[in-house]
Formats: sequence, structure tokens, C-alpha cells
Amino acid sequence: MNNGQTVFAQIMEFLPLKEFRRCVSKYRGTYKVKSFSCLDQFYSMAFAQLTYRDSLRDIEACLRSQKRLLYHMGFRSVLSRNTLANANEHRDWRIYADFAQLLINHARRLYRNDKFYVDLKETVYALDSTTIDLCLSLFPWARFRKTKAAVKMHTLLDLRGNIPTFINITDGKVHDVNILDVLIPEPGAIYLIDRGYIDFTRLYTLHQAGAFFVILAKTNLKFKRIYSRPVEKKTGLRCDQTISLVNFYALKNYPERLRRVKIFDAKNDRTLVFLTNIFSMPALSIAQVYKCRWQIELFFKWIKQNLRIKSFYGTSENAVKTQIWIAVTIYVLVAILKKQLNLNCSLYTFLQVLSVNMFERTPILQLLSDVDELNALDHKNNQLNLFD
Repeated sequence: MNNGQTVFAQIMEFLPLKEFRRCVSKYRGTYKVKSFSCLDQFYSMAFAQLTYRDSLRDIEACLRSQKRLLYHMGFRSVLSRNTLANANEHRDWRIYADFAQLLINHARRLYRNDKFYVDLKETVYALDSTTIDLCLSLFPWARFRKTKAAVKMHTLLDLRGNIPTFINITDGKVHDVNILDVLIPEPGAIYLIDRGYIDFTRLYTLHQAGAFFVILAKTNLKFKRIYSRPVEKKTGLRCDQTISLVNFYALKNYPERLRRVKIFDAKNDRTLVFLTNIFSMPALSIAQVYKCRWQIELFFKWIKQNLRIKSFYGTSENAVKTQIWIAVTIYVLVAILKKQLNLNCSLYTFLQVLSVNMFERTPILQLLSDVDELNALDHKNNQLNLFD
């Protein structure tokens, strides 16, 4: 008989529980708690994410069916759906937000030396948001349209490792550009931004902080050409210009010169125009770097496909934010496992294998021993794969 740890316990061993308890203490997570601790709550929600549970009743039924194993998996209380619902409703979501940030910092250190798509030493971030639609009658606090509710997940993704370094969850009415007010610029880093974030006051704040940005220009941009550099049109480049804004308020908000790079994308038959404050990088490299911004779209699609952030176990704002932050924690935790165990399979395959083996006592490396066969299966499916 195999007396080893369950797969779930092996995964949870990678959690810094000392730091988790500090987060709980910081936000008084133990206040009036007698039996079902914050760690039990986290384990229950982590189990739901890893095994794709659809409801509180589903979580309760699965865990209660394996009562004899729960203690060895780390649980110290018997779960009931009412207890879990109450915990999600009332225990501060910031416990899990702070804990997720600790794991994010650890993951970034692990992936710091990974190869990037373009040969750059600078840290490159992609900034964007995704909207999660909700039912207005169940989530009235998240009013988005007249008959619709939604929350937005604003994310800053470190493209070296696809690790979300900053997440802000707001109601659907908050415009994307307002997140630039919350973001703390990192000097020397490059931010890849969509045209929806164009606000020259905020972009100038990034510039003054020593950060760089590459952003898609709007078609109605008014500017004055100061200087044009020669370009090789065979590469798709059409122009590489130093410009100055001419609109009174735009020039007042961004008095410095900008660089305008125009390129024709033959594959998609479209022309793209970029604005940037980077003058030392070749024009073609700027276009190639911006192409990497697509990774944040893959991140949003992947996390919606593979984790539970589109259907929720509770309807309050606290319950929704708790579930999203725990989902992010699991995403980062699995990325840490993949790196530390030096696994060759995709994150998608890793999660699929884990999901059907939570109660097994087989070592994780043994579960994934036939990596070549699993990788062959990855190439046959049409799922989104990150960390390849």
C-alpha cells in the first residue's frame, strides 16, 4: 500500500503557509472563527479550481465522499456548502489578494531568466483588461449597462513567463485608462498598451517615471513631423518619424517629442501605427515587441477556459473577488510547480492530469512520467497553451 501524500497535498506543499498566516492575521481572518479556518476555505476553493467544480454543492459532495483522506490533504474541518458560502461572503478578499501577490513575486524570480521572443534585457509588460459578464439581478453591485452586470479584470502581464504582476478587479463601468492612475511605473520597463489607454497626461507620467511605452495610435492623431529616418520597406516598415503633437491640450499634456512608427502587416492586410518614447531601438524591433502583446489575450482566454472565473459560487462582491484571486493563485502556483519540477508538458496538460488525480497517492513526477506522449497529445488539441 502506498502511504505517500495525495496529489492535492503535494501541490499545497509548495505554498508558503507562514506567509499565508501573516496575510490572515493582517486582515483579521480568524475573527470569530471557531472551526472552518481561512486555510480550510482556501483549500476548498483551490480544490474546486483544480478539479473544475461547478457549484458549492459539487465541492461539498466531492470532498465529503473522501472524508478519510481530508486530514492528510490538509483540511482540519469537515466542509459544508453553507460554511464555505459564509466564508466567501464575509472573510476579507484581500487575504487572498496579498497571498497571490507573494506567489507572483516568487514566480517572477523563477522565470526571470527565461528567453523572451525579442532579444531584450528590459522587463516587458502587456497591459489590458477582460470583462466577465454577470447577471444583473444576482450581482446588482456590478452594474455595467442598463440591463447587464459585469466586472473587469485589469491585468499587467510580465511577458517573460506570462506571470500577472498586477491585477485590479473593478466593476464594468471603470474605463481602462483609469488603471494607469493606480499602476506604479517601473523605471526602465517597457509597457505595451492598446489604443484604448491613450491619455497623454498619463503617458507623460510614465515617461517622467523613466518607463517606456509602445501604444497603438488613433487614426485621428494630429501631429507635426520633426524628422524622418530611412526605413527598409521590404520589411513592411513605411515610416519612422520623430513627431510633436499639435493639438493644444495634447501638447500641453505631453510636451516632449514622440516617435511614430508605421508598418504594413501583410499577413493580416492591415497598417499599424505605433507611438513610443523609445528612440534607441530599431523601428522593426518596436513592431516585433508590440506583437508580443498578444500573449495577454491568450492569458485571458486560457484562464477563462481552464479556471473558474466565469461562473461564481457566491454573488457578493467579496465572494467574487475571493474566487478570482484564488483562481489567480492557483494559476501562479501551477506555474511555479511546472518550473521547479522542470516539467516539459504544457500547463494545460499538467492541469488536466492533476484534475483527475487529486485523491491519488502517486508522486506528481510519476503521473507525468510519459511526457513525450502527453506533449504529442497537446499538439493534437486546439487548446491554448502557455509556458511552452
